[in-house]
Amino acid sequence: MNNKTITIKEVAEFASVSQATVSRVINGQSSVKEKNLKRVLEAIETLGYTPNSAAKALATNRSNSVGMLVGSLDGPFYGPLMHAAEDEIYKFGLHLIVTSGQDCESKETESLNFLRAKQVEGAIVHSDRLSDQTLLNLANDFKHFVLLNRYLPELEHHCLYLDNELGGYLATKHLLDQGHRVIGCITGPLSKHDARDRLLGYIRALAEHGVSYDPSLTIEGRFDHYDNFAKANELLDRAPSVTAIFCQNDNIALALYDVCQQRDLQIGKDISVVGFDNDLMSKHVRPKLTTVGFPIHEMGKIAGKMVLEQIQGEKESRSRKLSPTLEMRQSVKNLNAVG
Repeated sequence: MNNKTITIKEVAEFASVSQATVSRVINGQSSVKEKNLKRVLEAIETLGYTPNSAAKALATNRSNSVGMLVGSLDGPFYGPLMHAAEDEIYKFGLHLIVTSGQDCESKETESLNFLRAKQVEGAIVHSDRLSDQTLLNLANDFKHFVLLNRYLPELEHHCLYLDNELGGYLATKHLLDQGHRVIGCITGPLSKHDARDRLLGYIRALAEHGVSYDPSLTIEGRFDHYDNFAKANELLDRAPSVTAIFCQNDNIALALYDVCQQRDLQIGKDISVVGFDNDLMSKHVRPKLTTVGFPIHEMGKIAGKMVLEQIQGEKESRSRKLSPTLEMRQSVKNLNAVG
């Protein structure tokens, strides 16, 4: 018989036992009488039955899956993050269930409720909108979980995050080291922790070089593609004396590239630009974009490993902080070399 057509019910009927007994045998539980164990094993062999993940889940009240909450299901950030996490989860024989909060607090809450209802083994959570207190409740909602890109001391064992403040610092310091002093900054949404941290890094680098922070040189943009073209135009209109701009992600930098082209400003000559994330596209624009490298694939891979360690009872003793790197290309002019 085709084992794909065989069900637990059919095995139970063939062996003259209950479906619950078959489930206990499948999952290696010891509370099965020897005569019934023999009947079930003979039925499985005769019928050619292969237990599937759904049957195991029903028997053990487990989903054989890990849940993941992300901000969006597309884009150069979340795509690689999900892919890397799934690769690690799948190695353990589990499946990844992904849901999106769509940058909305109510939808993030709804997504977590959905994952909880699915009885996932663990959860990987990338939340931009939920409060610290709500995230602290994850410890009650999910026994095993990893919190991405947020650090809460109370969740010391569960946090995996990038040092975004260091990233903003590296980007701005590079521009300062190249002789720039009037440096603009187009941030991501300042409701997001990573945007605020990158801005702090920008301010720290300026201070270390004796440059006062000028709020008029900072404008709030978005991490996605919307509205950044207008924001770049607004900054250049407001501060035409800027010689360089730190863009808090590569999407923003690409919008600035378009604006500069319309204004006949040559990037790397008339104005310098540093991005953030080191997206694939940053290598293919001209001039190639100097950017801060975000180890997205590494973060997804480590997140998968961390939640599996928790599921297996191998909890880490500390959080994990990833360090960004500066990828220097051709979009920054060295003013110190100008004679």
